[in-house]
Amino acid sequence: MIYSKEVENMCTVAKGPNHGPAPLPEEGKWVQATEIKDISGFTHGVGWCAPQQGACKLSLNVKEGVIEEALVETIGCSGMTHSAAMAAEILPGKTILEALNTDLVCDAINTAMRELFLQIVYGRTQSAFSEGGLTIGAGLEDLGKGSRSQVGTMYGTKAKGVRYLEMAEGYVTRIALDKDDQVIGYEFVSLGKMTDFIKAGDEPNEAYKKSMGTYGRFNDAAKYIDPRKE
Repeated sequence: MIYSKEVENMCTVAKGPNHGPAPLPEEGKWVQATEIKDISGFTHGVGWCAPQQGACKLSLNVKEGVIEEALVETIGCSGMTHSAAMAAEILPGKTILEALNTDLVCDAINTAMRELFLQIVYGRTQSAFSEGGLTIGAGLEDLGKGSRSQVGTMYGTKAKGVRYLEMAEGYVTRIALDKDDQVIGYEFVSLGKMTDFIKAGDEPNEAYKKSMGTYGRFNDAAKYIDPRKE
């Protein structure tokens, strides 16, 4: 260690009490974190790129400073999906400090990693008060049956009104309107279920029909429209 002449000439003053860092809530216990390995938690965060044309939702399950599980969900940018494929391979096995300083290919994913890092090291995780934290696999459970992200896509204009295109349940095939042309429900097809039926041997048309459902007062409609064509 190199000291300046001014510091060398100073007399020593004894240091007073040192209580350490403030305790953080981590997986059902309070932890005074002094090293990366002291950090554990499961949490989510959102990142965006500089032109803000796309966003990433990142979920990380960290145990003793190491990322054991990563879920990368993207929207709005076709290139980001390929970046996410690389990030999902890169992240597991890295410490959160390594991950923070790793090029995760896409600005949105890098930003999400930065936001998650702050949550995790400050003890603001989703599992802060869950004893033992969440099991490895909790991120996958976030997707639900069919292992598909929940996506909502809606479009509207002043001249022609709203169009529901994609709901959490799936791809919207028809919108139900009442006699005043107001939306009262919709019909959808769950693309995840349909794909699973086809993989199991069902004919595509049969799988399509089996995967359909409705929401709201769909059957009471005065008319139905295809949101992509009408």
